[in-house]
Amino acid sequence: MSVSKYRVMVIIALTIWTTWLTLLGHQQAFTHLINHWEIALTMVFGSMIAGGTSVGGGAVAFPVFTKLLQIPAHDAKVFSLAIQAVGMSAASLGIWSTGIHIEGRVIRWGSLGGFLGIFLGLGFFAPLLPPDVIKMSFTIILSSFAITLLALNKGKRLCHRAMPYWNLQQRGLIVLAGILGGIMSGLVGNGIDIVIFSVMVLLFRVSEKVATPTSVVLMAINALAGLVLQVFVFHDFSEQVQGYWFAAIPIVVVGAPLGAMLCNLLHRKTIANILIGLIALELITSLLLIPLRPAVIYASLTTLIVFSSLNYWMYRTQIYAITNPISITTWKDT
Repeated sequence: MSVSKYRVMVIIALTIWTTWLTLLGHQQAFTHLINHWEIALTMVFGSMIAGGTSVGGGAVAFPVFTKLLQIPAHDAKVFSLAIQAVGMSAASLGIWSTGIHIEGRVIRWGSLGGFLGIFLGLGFFAPLLPPDVIKMSFTIILSSFAITLLALNKGKRLCHRAMPYWNLQQRGLIVLAGILGGIMSGLVGNGIDIVIFSVMVLLFRVSEKVATPTSVVLMAINALAGLVLQVFVFHDFSEQVQGYWFAAIPIVVVGAPLGAMLCNLLHRKTIANILIGLIALELITSLLLIPLRPAVIYASLTTLIVFSSLNYWMYRTQIYAITNPISITTWKDT
């Protein structure tokens, strides 16, 4: 990677730091950072995971906030969207500036579905579902995907470096995935990234090295849309959550682009193994810390059946499997 590309990322971080200090003032900015040091520390790890994987920073922030820091699930969800609007946007600029390969068509059409989905998630589904049901259901969705990804990566395989076909059917599937992912983002603060990633990898057989940065850019767009809705439509951005946000901003603008760069250097299987490990940790902590009352158990079982069936269908579908190993649109096991 050239020095000029590193310089772009440094400029991004310095610009956001300068804006942060100018708008808040030095004293207030560092007061937020000191008062909410545990938030900043959490996002050191969360931002790198957000920039380098498809599970999003909210997958770290939401469980740590709700399970360890005892922050209300609603506030954790709002914070996750707000901080990813900054961190994932910084990571997206880093992806663009360093020339990391993404699937632009998936981003455009997935975003269309994501806009509708996040509006439905924030405005309709979130008030209806209990926080513990939402959290455990999201964990089960991740776990179902991890099991399928593990099966898919048992041996070597060829992967597409772009969508193998692009007609009305593929556009429709990506829009539907965007709607589902947007609804999840509206419920827990992230989701469109892992849904689009799973569809690209399991169904369309696109390499994780392309699906990951693509999902990062999609989550950035979805988080920005969610933040705008929270602030200007639903008027739901409390002073407490703003304090968390101000404390985490200078951290994520470094961590997220750094995570994106590191991901680009990793082997495709390594990316998959990191994802599987993170999801396993998420499942273990959820089982230990979320009370398994009947409503949670029933919702989890239903979610497991539905999403395991979907993932198994995508895994077994051979329509987009590579039949010509010398095709220029494919990568070997890299």
